[in-house]
Amino acid sequence: MTERKPPGTSFVSWIDQQIVEAQKRGSFDDLPGAGKPIPNLGREDAVQAWLRQYAQREGLSTEDMLPTSLRLRKQVERLPEAVRELRSEREVRDVVAELNRQIVAARRFPDGPPVPVPLANADAMVATWRDSHARPPAPPVPAQPGSSGPRPARPRWWRRVSRRRAP
Repeated sequence: MTERKPPGTSFVSWIDQQIVEAQKRGSFDDLPGAGKPIPNLGREDAVQAWLRQYAQREGLSTEDMLPTSLRLRKQVERLPEAVRELRSEREVRDVVAELNRQIVAARRFPDGPPVPVPLANADAMVATWRDSHARPPAPPVPAQPGSSGPRPARPRWWRRVSRRRAP
């Protein structure tokens, strides 16, 4: 199909002519799926079905196909769960700063629909991280029989002083 369209012929008739010639040559014989119904015909948009199948076949995430603003909005929504897995407050602040940098860049040069994406609050994410990494409270010490309750813990300096006095 390296031929050029002859002058004076419309594109529609030229394309139809090329298709008829290819059918006569048998170019469309023995194609995969020949004689089978088109999947999802009439139930949904064929482009959406093709994209979904392509993503599944190639092992892609459908989130990668979203416009930047929608993808960033999803990242902001998932941020509290993501920061719980980090090991330090510095890492949390770095992740939030990087996400905010991407949001600002997307605001400068928008692509896709105008979807407002709020900046992530680093202090709120650090508080979320601290709450998830807080140590569970120590179990209560059972009271000894005959005592009025557990003795209050002595300050650390008192333990050092009492160790020096011990013979």
